[in-house]
Amino acid sequence: MDKMDLSSRPELFDFHGVSMTHYFTDNWENIQKFQARPDDILIASYPKAGTMWVSYILDLLYFGQTSPERQTSIPIYTRVPNLEIIVPYLQPGSGSSPQIFKGSEMADKLHTSPRLIKTHLPVQFMPKSFWEQNCKIVYVARNAKDSVVSYFHFERMTKINPDPGDWSSYLQRFMEGKMVFGSWYDHVNGWWKKKQTYPNLHYIFYEDLIEDTGREIDKLCCFLGLSPSAEEKERIRGEVQFDNMKKNNMINHSTFRGMDFKISSFIRKGKVGDWKNHFTVAQNEEFDEDYMKKMKDPTLQFHTKI
Repeated sequence: MDKMDLSSRPELFDFHGVSMTHYFTDNWENIQKFQARPDDILIASYPKAGTMWVSYILDLLYFGQTSPERQTSIPIYTRVPNLEIIVPYLQPGSGSSPQIFKGSEMADKLHTSPRLIKTHLPVQFMPKSFWEQNCKIVYVARNAKDSVVSYFHFERMTKINPDPGDWSSYLQRFMEGKMVFGSWYDHVNGWWKKKQTYPNLHYIFYEDLIEDTGREIDKLCCFLGLSPSAEEKERIRGEVQFDNMKKNNMINHSTFRGMDFKISSFIRKGKVGDWKNHFTVAQNEEFDEDYMKKMKDPTLQFHTKI
């Protein structure tokens, strides 16, 4: 069977202690050898934490005025490629034979300055060149309960991840860390710990972005040394509102063939607290107990409602 055949789901396997699928490890040597540049900006997160949202904000901050045609002609996953992905990709209008989309190659060929690159890799898997070049990194974190719900619906509709099965067993798997890109707990804690020794890391919370997008855009600008006008910031805030992104075909991944939009949309609800519609009382109690054991660092606090 062709590993790049999107008609079947990949298997999860242990990769250096982290659960992964071949769509994120088959290009491993090139990922590790990737040469970052000092002005590269990396957007990192556990899956379904608002990576695409922050990618879009940064793309508008840097190129919204200088390259407006980008916004209407190039999908966000091409403008801000995922470093580790390797999937078959059907170029619009290219007939029926897919090309192989390698994130590391896409990132390497970006003509923008800065290059905006995204990753879901846990911190220990990052190519060394990002640290050596002292690149600015924006890490986006989302509370565990909404993360698992969003990931569940995403895995139902994406063909490049394993079949999620039913909700109850999925929640168990999440608590055990048997997810693509591993344990949520390890991921958010690993990057939080890195922030303590790497000053060029800005840690942003999804819940804060929902609560006050404008305030979080201001913080991003401060971190990145950008000073857009008040009008420009307001325009960006409007563009990145949830309903606008959901309708925007360059943002909503509707051109990406590895997803089944009849099952769910890529941009689904964008809410804080949707977990309450999925967790039973017993599941919530078990989850809270497990959470307390794994989240020992009192300086890292999440909100499950705003």
